[in-house]
Amino acid sequence: MFLRFSQSATLCLAVTFCGVVLASNAILPVPEAPNGNAEKVKLGDQLFHDSRLSSDNTISCASCHDLARNGADQRPFSVGVGGALGHIRSPSVYNSQLNHVQFWDGSARDLESQVNGPVHNPVEMASNWEEVIGKLNQDPDLLKQFNAIFSDGITSSNIRSALASFQRTLMLTNAPFDRWLKGDENAISTQAQRGYETFRDLGCISCHQGANVGGNMFARMGSLENYFKLKGEAISQADLGRFNVTGQEHHRYVFKVPGLRTASLNSFFFHDSSAETLEDAIAVMARFQLGRELNDADISNIAAFIRSLTGEHPRLDVVEH
Repeated sequence: MFLRFSQSATLCLAVTFCGVVLASNAILPVPEAPNGNAEKVKLGDQLFHDSRLSSDNTISCASCHDLARNGADQRPFSVGVGGALGHIRSPSVYNSQLNHVQFWDGSARDLESQVNGPVHNPVEMASNWEEVIGKLNQDPDLLKQFNAIFSDGITSSNIRSALASFQRTLMLTNAPFDRWLKGDENAISTQAQRGYETFRDLGCISCHQGANVGGNMFARMGSLENYFKLKGEAISQADLGRFNVTGQEHHRYVFKVPGLRTASLNSFFFHDSSAETLEDAIAVMARFQLGRELNDADISNIAAFIRSLTGEHPRLDVVEH
């Protein structure tokens, strides 16, 4: 199959914290979801919607990751057990297997270990594996499903494995931009093409590249201007980013670069949900990451390009913002 740009330079080299991109073809089409064990995927789907993973049986994965919308929350911060309010915007589960690590701070190395976070977090599910397994073991039908797939039945490892298998199927494919990359000249508008050229020429592609157009590196929020200075005393623990994981000063305010494949579906942007429109998010990124003030035309063009990145999935009802 023809790709508009050759794949020989798809390993993009970028300078630290989003400098100048050295490869012009750093964005790739989203691959098809891997073929997994169908029964394990089905079990993972069931667990994804099972509120028994939370301490009071009110919160499931789907509570904060709406597959019909954007695979994340439509609220700025998710609400957990007992009405507890989260401190950071929920990331989308769509295309999450393309991320090099999970969570904004990269504290989980893969989808399996990621499951531990919300189950134990007091402002999310506020539970523990002993409690969860005890409840699930009381369900004969569910226990039968586990025993058919795993030799040791319901364990935390097997719950994580099933959920991760399901999440790996949540791939948004066949986006207009991907069809354009493969040679369909009419797949995206002229405005989106102009937006892609601007996005590339400005250097946005230094951090937002790969199949997920992000998710494969860390970057400091506010590399050319102090974004957090504007927040004053309102800086929260979540704002410290990767520093919370490593304790290293140079990781303060550093986050995993989010993928842009669901950006057009978001109601809020950035880890702190501080931007409410895609256009506002573009202007903020240009200012704080690139030191640029963009005109309205450039912002609109880039937004048109980003909207062309949204792919398809049977669970997704595309409602762009």
